[in-house]
Amino acid sequence: MHRILFGIVLVAAASTQPARADLSVFACEPEWGALSKEIGGDKISIYIATTGSQDPHQVQARPSLIAKARGADVTVCTGAELEIGWLPMIARQAANAKIQPGTPGSFEATSFVQLQEIPTRLDRAEGDIHAAGNPHIQTDPRMILLVAKPLSERFAELDTANAALYAQRYADFAQRWTAAMTKWNVAVAPLKGVTIAVQHTSWIYMINWLGLKQVVALEPKPGVPPSSGYLAEVLETIQHQPVKMVIRAAYEDDRPSAFVSERAKIPAVTLPFTVGGTDEAKDLFSLYDDTVKRLLAAAKP
Repeated sequence: MHRILFGIVLVAAASTQPARADLSVFACEPEWGALSKEIGGDKISIYIATTGSQDPHQVQARPSLIAKARGADVTVCTGAELEIGWLPMIARQAANAKIQPGTPGSFEATSFVQLQEIPTRLDRAEGDIHAAGNPHIQTDPRMILLVAKPLSERFAELDTANAALYAQRYADFAQRWTAAMTKWNVAVAPLKGVTIAVQHTSWIYMINWLGLKQVVALEPKPGVPPSSGYLAEVLETIQHQPVKMVIRAAYEDDRPSAFVSERAKIPAVTLPFTVGGTDEAKDLFSLYDDTVKRLLAAAKP
């Protein structure tokens, strides 16, 4: 009798436990963690290796990251060498065969889009350039939709039991995302042709989406902090080719853009760049809501 009661208690206890996620996702950046959640729902667990306040190029391969990678079924990352300074070391130290390069458990978002700004020559003297092209595709919502379908297919490949659910969640996301893009495309019409300065050359995909015109970058070369002398040259350029605003990512040092803003009498606009970059950018949808809102505010006459 006691054994029967004990068995009943065990069954009851098990039924109250939360369902275990079927797929463990190690997302390198917040945007891919957010997209994974849209596709996977409660069938996946997600660990996001970076935050919106971090430079994704400069991440330490900490023991905590290695431990999380050791238990992952799939890494969902940008690729195109964005994480080259830290992800290969994490994958190597984790010794997890599932997530090694070239396996189904290694997913790179940039593999599914046409990259821009592919260098014609490779020379470290030119700064921090990416041989494969500019990896910052998340600044254009059209790129998110291009990545979403292959991500759902990869989840289905790795977790066949939930393949139908991933397909359904992708279809639902695609419908909601397409509606949101229609709204954003109407809202951003006043930005077409607006001239801008950028602190770092991260924004080509957003520029192409919105029809903005980049006049000058505040860095003399990608990843090289500007000197006061170079910023003086930037100001001289702006005198001859006026810009409406200067843009920086939330994780970047605000001093160069503030310097130019104050002297050129133009707004300095901090954009979230990824989910969590600003308080308002809480998920993928609000990431673009906030980006559009900030740009429109700065572009007002």
